[in-house]
Amino acid sequence: MAAALTQPWQNILLMKSSAATVEEYLQGLPADRRTAISAVRQVILANLPKGYVECMSYGMIGYVVPHRLYSAGYHCDPRLPLPYANLGSQKNHMALHVMIIYGDPATEQWFRKAWQAAGKKLDMGKCCVRFKKLEDVPLDVIGQVIARVPVKDYIARVENVIGAIASKRGKSKLKNSRKAN
Repeated sequence: MAAALTQPWQNILLMKSSAATVEEYLQGLPADRRTAISAVRQVILANLPKGYVECMSYGMIGYVVPHRLYSAGYHCDPRLPLPYANLGSQKNHMALHVMIIYGDPATEQWFRKAWQAAGKKLDMGKCCVRFKKLEDVPLDVIGQVIARVPVKDYIARVENVIGAIASKRGKSKLKNSRKAN
């Protein structure tokens, strides 16, 4: 099927985009998806706390903590900046990945309630909100969740989670070495 593709936007729908800029990414989308992604993007940009920057990340539009503010970068790949949110077009849907929801039960609970209160059906994984059309998205809720965590607080949350994971791993290694003795 890939060999039969004739429209440049079809590659974006089937895999990560190779666009170098956000503008290039948007231009590669079909009109209906460009409209929806652009509207969500404008809400994100209007509510994005100071310090986060927009860039291309993982073949999507990314909102990240730049290395100049957090030199450690993303713990899974320190060469990359720390991700805060991503917005992209997938094969069967559009998606907003909101990392502050993942691992923060209070924010997740607030987000689910706010979405439901807006009268919209929520299709969500751990931090990925999937939608098929702009009308499925309560833009005010997106704006509120994006505005919710300043950069310094987000960095502190990430470091706390990484520290907790490292501590658990250390305890597991100690426990396992005791069993071996």
